[in-house]
Amino acid sequence: MKLIKTLLTILFISLLSSPSWSATLDDLDYRNGLFYNQFTDIPFSGKVTGNEQGSLKNGERVGDWVGYHDNGQLNEKGNWKNDKRNGVWVIYNEDGTVGKQFTGIFNNGVKISD
Repeated sequence: MKLIKTLLTILFISLLSSPSWSATLDDLDYRNGLFYNQFTDIPFSGKVTGNEQGSLKNGERVGDWVGYHDNGQLNEKGNWKNDKRNGVWVIYNEDGTVGKQFTGIFNNGVKISD
């Protein structure tokens, strides 16, 4: 019983001291097409917060992302796969209107349709 209490205490303390797995893009270094923890050669994996929000896995953008203009208006939303735009992307101007040039359907980073 004493061993279980000791192990639970160690587990609890280790969870409290674990780093948070989130960062802003400004907290990361972008090198050779990947995002890295600053001052390391370790590609970042975790949540990205701030003006751009989404997830990185092994330094690459994955899944749903949203971005905001400095005025708080939505800037962009879409999905990344293998660090390339994939699926429907919508880009917004600062006034909230849709920017047609970069809005559309993407496959492997290439716009294939409006």
